[in-house]
Amino acid sequence: MPNLSEQKNNFYALLIGIDGYIPNPMYKNLKGCVRDINLVGDYFLKTLKISSEQIVKLISPNPDISDLSITPDLLPTCENIVGKFHAITELAQAGEQVCIYYSGHGGRATTIYPELKDTDQLDEGIVPMDIGDEDGRYLRDVELATLLKRMTDKGLIVTVILDSCHSGGATRGDAAIRGGEGIDTVSRSAESLGFDRQELINNWKALTSENYSGVSWVPQTKNYVLLAACRPNEFAYEYAVNGTERHGALTYWLMDTLATRNTGISFSALYHRICAQIQSKFPQQLPMLLGDGNRSVFGSDRILTPYSVNVMSVNGNQITLDAGLAQGLSLGTRFAIYPLSTTDFSNPQQQIALVELEDIQASQSIAKVLLPETGGFQIRGNIEPGCPTILVSAPVELVRRVRLFNQKQAGILENELPPELANKQTEALEIVRQALIGNGWVLEVQPENHQEADYQVAVGRNGEYEICSGTPLKNLGLPLKINDPNGGTTVVKRLVHLAKYQAIQSLDNSNSKLEQKIEMELLDGNKQPFANPDQIILKEGESACLRVKNNSGQPLNIVILDLEPTWAISQIPINGSEDVFYPLENQEDIEIDLEPGLPNGLNYKQVNETLKLFATRGLANFQWLTLPALDQDLGSKGDLNVLLDEKLATKGEGNINPMNELFSTIGADVDHPPLISRSMRYKPDPNAEWLTKEVRFTITQNL
Repeated sequence: MPNLSEQKNNFYALLIGIDGYIPNPMYKNLKGCVRDINLVGDYFLKTLKISSEQIVKLISPNPDISDLSITPDLLPTCENIVGKFHAITELAQAGEQVCIYYSGHGGRATTIYPELKDTDQLDEGIVPMDIGDEDGRYLRDVELATLLKRMTDKGLIVTVILDSCHSGGATRGDAAIRGGEGIDTVSRSAESLGFDRQELINNWKALTSENYSGVSWVPQTKNYVLLAACRPNEFAYEYAVNGTERHGALTYWLMDTLATRNTGISFSALYHRICAQIQSKFPQQLPMLLGDGNRSVFGSDRILTPYSVNVMSVNGNQITLDAGLAQGLSLGTRFAIYPLSTTDFSNPQQQIALVELEDIQASQSIAKVLLPETGGFQIRGNIEPGCPTILVSAPVELVRRVRLFNQKQAGILENELPPELANKQTEALEIVRQALIGNGWVLEVQPENHQEADYQVAVGRNGEYEICSGTPLKNLGLPLKINDPNGGTTVVKRLVHLAKYQAIQSLDNSNSKLEQKIEMELLDGNKQPFANPDQIILKEGESACLRVKNNSGQPLNIVILDLEPTWAISQIPINGSEDVFYPLENQEDIEIDLEPGLPNGLNYKQVNETLKLFATRGLANFQWLTLPALDQDLGSKGDLNVLLDEKLATKGEGNINPMNELFSTIGADVDHPPLISRSMRYKPDPNAEWLTKEVRFTITQNL
């Protein structure tokens, strides 16, 4: 393999595959890592048409199964790996892409950086082939942090893929774990190859302060993507695919996905399919995706895709989805399945199939495919793991109701209208009535039905639309004048948004058996409890700290959503990570520093805010429950062409789960909308597998 060429190119790759290790007591030889690297290299050469001179392979074959001879300069020793990092960083120019692909053992060892880590912390990293030498060394997290930071500081667009694990393990059948036999406590040299120790220390401190990601040696920047085979303390497997040649599970399904895609897909879409395939075979291995998941795989374009529920597995006409009770699904809810590479959900003809939920667990659901005779349509394509699914509409029981009130009298009192407006209110509300048709979330209540309404829309004294829920709702953005040609449509969009937002407010599973297993409290800036935790008032800019601890005896997967006063729902990063969830280990105690502030605009003086925690024993994805601020990118409306009957008014009958209203319904219209099932039967056991907790506080202006 030639050295890197001076020829200009916009893509460089460093591919490291280690099957054969110099004999040592920690790391056994593997059988699929070199094959992984060759598979990736062939894809770069043949599909992406990358010049061979821009690809460097460092490989070490397993001597028991290969007699391939590799020149010393292309063996994956620690010195050679660091040297190739330096060479690529020097050659590549700002805006060019770099891919670092590692397949081999991941390791953990006693730290050689006591000034950076506590005595109980370990160094993690990749294991070079010469770890068995007398002076063998790891390429440790602290060093990898600096190598990658040098690249991103130069403006390179970096992709890091690691088909290895950080934890110990053993061989099971024809599947081997890519990790060592426990923790390496051998005394090793504290000198790093080609690094200034102070630079290493400074970079590590910077990266692990506010940007810690759980994989702390990866710089937190939109110029990189990290795809790792598993999470900390999980297993990364290699196995004999179809009983033949071994590959890393991550690499095999990554390349299998790319080989069947005719168009570019995002790292996020790739990740969901890989997760689905790996989870079906190795439940204890869940890959990680960090960085800009909207970036196209091995490209620079960004592919924006709305969050969705994803297909985990397919068994005939039964489909497993990666959401359940913890995300608010109910029996009978229906989803439309789209092809894996879908980025635009506005065309219903792209839908592959319609499915209905028939069995719901804490964080997964089983759905059946609906054919024409059961309210669906003929399957139009291949349903495969990773396919996105979109809720077709809100279940009937959860549709919000609105009353259009046009009975305000003319007069001078606060609840009366100037005469010129009193004469216009019927016409103005008729515009809203027309905009409500088919929106799928909010239906008008007719006065003669005597049904309770969730919202009331009326005309205000200043010629604007009012939305009330008992009293006029605050923080609804700029006033919508009745003479605005888009006013009626925007009122309906706001109603839909409010319905989704308030659904998550009302979701509660605090009586779960997990309730005593999770501690959650908001502390002051000195990390002390507030005198009255039920009435916390913070001044704008005043520091606070959210503390969460797991006492369950096992890991729990958590996410924290911020219900903002702008009617947005956002995800709070945990240790710098905004992954689909954060694995909170048993007895792990995390603290999230906060500095609450008042929203910009509208002269806010005091607002209320809620932080809501979700915890599950199983895997869970809550990102598709987030919402933008009001009036920002609300998405398309769903379709609900069902008649309102007497049962619609029976709100509260059965175990209704309001989280359903949070699901995006972009492009979910179907040619023949299904009748939504009213069955709300839940299994009791899954409810013990998830938990909600929340803290509320008020933010006031700092006068």
